[in-house]
Amino acid sequence: MVVGFLSSLTVWHWLGLGIVLISIEVAVGTFDLLWVAAGAFLTALFALIIPPPLGGWEGQLTFFGLVAIAFVISGRTLFKGLRTRSTSHPNLNDRLATMLGQRGEAFTNFDQGSGKVKIGDTVWLAKQSDDTVIVEGDAIVVTGSEAGVVKVRRG
Repeated sequence: MVVGFLSSLTVWHWLGLGIVLISIEVAVGTFDLLWVAAGAFLTALFALIIPPPLGGWEGQLTFFGLVAIAFVISGRTLFKGLRTRSTSHPNLNDRLATMLGQRGEAFTNFDQGSGKVKIGDTVWLAKQSDDTVIVEGDAIVVTGSEAGVVKVRRG
């Protein structure tokens, strides 16, 4: 029964497989199924151009296996840069990262290295990044952030 199905493979089966794989890729976004789908589309072209017996089901499956493996390996090595997103605004949704170097003032006295600071018109939870004493009204400089809390030093 399996051999009967395999011997009836046509170009349309490979195109259908490619479309199904692309649809799954769009849903999950792994980038690996893209290469396997490309292999299915290329196998459809192979089945269209190469006549049996070389283009029979054995040849089609062999071609598909080799092409899919080659595409996945090249996708993970040669084209791995396509997986990473480059952006011109790396801190767009990270407001604390954009505050690095900004100046403000201590809103409260710092007790055990923690307190509040006012930067612009907003009051933020803060931790000291050094051992200096910070009291209410002192000028501060943001040196970093961690878990929604700005790190500051006197400045």
